[in-house]
Amino acid sequence: MDPQQAEPWAAPGNPPMATDGPYAPPAGMLDTVAGYESIATGGGGEGGYLPPPVYPMPNAEGGQPQPDQQWSIPSITEDTAKQALIKFASDHYTYRNRPAEEMVIKELKPYNMYRYRLDTFTESRSPECKSEPFHSQTVDNCGFGPPPLPWDVVVDTPTMFEKNKKTIKVPHTGSVKGCHKCMAMGKAPCSTCSQTGRVKCRNCHGNGTQPDSEDRCDQCLGSGIQSCESCSGCGRQTCTECEGQGQLFCYIQLTIKWENNKFEHIVEQQCELPTKVLKKVKGQNLFTDQQFQVFPLVGFPEPRINQVSQQGIQEHWAQFGKKSRIIQQRHTVELIPVTEVHFQWKEKDHTYFVFGTENKVKAPDYPGKICTIL
Repeated sequence: MDPQQAEPWAAPGNPPMATDGPYAPPAGMLDTVAGYESIATGGGGEGGYLPPPVYPMPNAEGGQPQPDQQWSIPSITEDTAKQALIKFASDHYTYRNRPAEEMVIKELKPYNMYRYRLDTFTESRSPECKSEPFHSQTVDNCGFGPPPLPWDVVVDTPTMFEKNKKTIKVPHTGSVKGCHKCMAMGKAPCSTCSQTGRVKCRNCHGNGTQPDSEDRCDQCLGSGIQSCESCSGCGRQTCTECEGQGQLFCYIQLTIKWENNKFEHIVEQQCELPTKVLKKVKGQNLFTDQQFQVFPLVGFPEPRINQVSQQGIQEHWAQFGKKSRIIQQRHTVELIPVTEVHFQWKEKDHTYFVFGTENKVKAPDYPGKICTIL
């Protein structure tokens, strides 16, 4: 059979559909293609992602050793702590600057908080049957060669660790079929008049008389009905699915998604500063590694970082390794400086925290709050 010859398609006994709008081609409309059998049975569509080739998962035995260094940042100076609090008070219109300017610092207590981050850049592929009106365009069918398998379709990888999406026609999967909506006739039943060619008069709403009098309606001449404008009274319209061609060009479309999946954990010391405030602050980068597969850290000065590293990598491989392809991984360790400041103002003791390389402040019991009445 000529690969461009149309084949009428319709389920026996089913009348033509009367509803306008785009239609997904029926599952049985597409010829079975090796590697894409799930589409022929209706299992395709975005969200039905295909498993990628199997790759080995990294283990702790091949871990990434951390250079033997003592990562410790000395406490900030008293002047830095004072200026940070003055700025904090200035940024709050209900806070007075006077306590920050006149306070006497009694103690600076430093803490080192570590933040571990893992980025896993993945690619997922989902095939689905697509169709468009056939206007005698070239049909790339299996006569030009066997269709490539879903994961063999060559696609350029976008910028690493940035979300992206692309759709591509799978080569050699094209075919021409008779339109399923109009029974390959190019005309479909008019949904406005239900294929009758006549509708209720818009002027008299079917009464046959003028709205403001008993005179005969001059639009329908008293009949209460008029010719359907949508189909010019013939009861059928140009099929919107095939644009009147009666034929559809069918093919397999591959939807490719790139996602950056994140894992983050903060290893904290015992202090009263809530961990959630550390999520958005900057830290000092201690370690960065980026490659196809990163390995759990081994020998990092803070043992909990080693454990978190192994946990994060295992979670990402379990979560994404089966339904998508891992293209690149990157993990980092940051040191977030935290200083607990004890000070005295008007013979009363108070505490606040300075944290992050930008010297953010958390001072829940700041003594210079101004009471406001709303």
